[in-house]
Amino acid sequence: MLTYSEMRTFHDDALADAGRFVERAAQGDLSLATPCDGWDLADLLSHMIGQNNGFAAAVAAGDAEAPAYAGPEFTAADGVREWAASVAALRSAFGQADADRTVHLAEFDVDVPAADALAMQLLDTVVHAWDVATALGDAYRPNETVTRLVLDYARKIASRPGGSPGVFAGALPETGTDPWSDALRLLGRDAQVVEA
Repeated sequence: MLTYSEMRTFHDDALADAGRFVERAAQGDLSLATPCDGWDLADLLSHMIGQNNGFAAAVAAGDAEAPAYAGPEFTAADGVREWAASVAALRSAFGQADADRTVHLAEFDVDVPAADALAMQLLDTVVHAWDVATALGDAYRPNETVTRLVLDYARKIASRPGGSPGVFAGALPETGTDPWSDALRLLGRDAQVVEA
């Protein structure tokens, strides 16, 4: 079981990984399709910034209304700066939070300890890093510790009554051949995982 401090370190690493893909995406074609049905890169990157800001607000205050999670229009001119600001807010919020503090997450309509909110945000970060990498024709895979944590939380999300409407696409069955591929499948991605 990871400590809150260990999870924060993994989360920081994941944000740095995602940031490198965000920077590459901002320099290219933002209309590229992504694994997120109906979203191009600009839509996905906007969502990622919104998630960072929403989680940061919820962790800092204990709750944030759904509009706090809305992302800005992602543009080549401003997108990287807005991503960096959202990451700074997110790191600050989790850095100052007590691991046991209750946080309400509007998208799931659940109350969880800050440590669980951090695990869920880590999941969101690495899965969307994979989404962006895939759109760019690249590969991404977190380390095995993070992969196992994400798989565990993906199973919890997929087992919720009604699945995860409005949060992730419907779950696909696990194959049992690769934990990262299975985590992605449980979050609605028919993943052909390539070693990064």
